Amino acid sequence: MAVDPLIELHGVNKWYGDLHVLQNIDLTVGKGEVVVVVGPSGSGKSTLCRTINRLETIQSGAIRLDGRPLPEEGRALARLRADVGMVFQSFNLFAHKTVLQNVSLAPVKVRGRRRDQADTRSMELLDRVGLTSHASKYPAQLSGGQQQRVAIARALAMDPKALLFDEPTSALDPEMINEVLEVMRRLARDGMTIVVVTHEMGFARASANRVVFMADGRLVEDRTPEEFFTNPRSDRAKDFLSKILKH
Repeated sequence: MAVDPLIELHGVNKWYGDLHVLQNIDLTVGKGEVVVVVGPSGSGKSTLCRTINRLETIQSGAIRLDGRPLPEEGRALARLRADVGMVFQSFNLFAHKTVLQNVSLAPVKVRGRRRDQADTRSMELLDRVGLTSHASKYPAQLSGGQQQRVAIARALAMDPKALLFDEPTSALDPEMINEVLEVMRRLARDGMTIVVVTHEMGFARASANRVVFMADGRLVEDRTPEEFFTNPRSDRAKDFLSKILKH
């Protein structure tokens, strides 16, 4: 069990109509932990990720962040979302704003920072993701990998307690995937608390503290990468790994 839990899900259930997409999920992510969520398509991975900052509401159970229950709505929810950065499959950048403006916008609007302070910090973060020379460009002038790195810098600009990645590389061409994973690997090494939904098993193997395997809305295994990849316990996980590790 994580010593100092940052994200806690207890008995979480979520339905879409008759479809029970999250079934009694219990999951704790400790501060500084990297938890990678894997599993077949439709297993509930992205839904799980999106419940953590309430982009998806749950029908029952409890979610706590840093010891506090998830707020329902309003200002408290906005504050929570500021504390939990999210990086999506599609980059969701503002097309009419420059890279620098994209990264600085939320710190100014939500955190109330002065524009010059926000821009200074944004440039530091763009340096961290290797994009300082692109600060004045617009998203359309960047490759998909570059746009995703801007999205990561934008999430970091809020100084979040945790970062959620929902299939951050699945919309990218193969040659761009590694540049995004490399930024994520560095964040993991720097001690950021991270939950990643991904099909990138190499990243799961090398950078995760724990691998969570989901199937049919259930959390089937929660183990170290070494244990999960070399000796999966469940038939579902064995079947999943046999299919993906052949490639």
